[in-house]
Amino acid sequence: MTKKQLILEKASELFAKQGFEATSVQQITDYCGISKGAFYLSFKSKDELVQTLIDQVMMRYISDIDHIVNRSENENDTLFDFYYTSYHFFEKHSDFAKIFIKEQMHSINEEVLTKLQSYNRTLEELILSMIHRIYGDTVNPFKYDFMYYIKSFLNAFSDLFLYYNAPINLELMCESLVEKTNLIASHTKTTFITEEIGLLLQQPNHEDITMTQLLILLKKKIDELEESIEKESLILIKEDLQNPVYSLAIIKGLIGNLKGNPKCKQIAYILSHYYQI
Repeated sequence: MTKKQLILEKASELFAKQGFEATSVQQITDYCGISKGAFYLSFKSKDELVQTLIDQVMMRYISDIDHIVNRSENENDTLFDFYYTSYHFFEKHSDFAKIFIKEQMHSINEEVLTKLQSYNRTLEELILSMIHRIYGDTVNPFKYDFMYYIKSFLNAFSDLFLYYNAPINLELMCESLVEKTNLIASHTKTTFITEEIGLLLQQPNHEDITMTQLLILLKKKIDELEESIEKESLILIKEDLQNPVYSLAIIKGLIGNLKGNPKCKQIAYILSHYYQI
């Protein structure tokens, strides 16, 4: 075992007992039986150590889920394997998860929170990919709703590993969740999270939305609308994205034409952020 790995393992044990904030570098080095100098040869700070731990744990989980979603051979077992792998992971790493529950969010630095958000978005993308693989285009109208249903199952049932000591039949629980997920897929009729909202959820920093993504949304919205000033405004904006000719003031006016139509409010919001107006 390398010195860096020793520090990671011993620090993880201390964090599980005391939390991030209450554990000092001195305590970590004493627990490892090394000097502070040896610690700082491996990590610049305690924050970097925490970040490395998060990377290790989350990369294992994301890698396992990616294999199930994109590389497993039996599609019929994909959903069961997804739930089983996730809950087995929660069970194995419950002490690590409890650290975040104990800690006040303000005690975890912004860089760590950003990294956690990045892993969360990667998980959402994998769930969307899994949904498409299992159910095809039939769930496209409510795929973002569906993704959140699956995430809600993960979050709600993970409490069983974090707060309760009762024995859990993991296979039975996952079979039950597969059954419920399939029922949702076959009976859902109403869509809440539209394509526009879904894009915003996946790209919390609106300036990260690409022109290609925006053009796809515009085309879809244009096809949905009947002839109107809103449709004409969207056509002009789409053309300008591909071949800029209008001033920002004109674009602002075209976006303003959209805001009074309930069907166009979301796309108007996305466009406003994209153009930063």
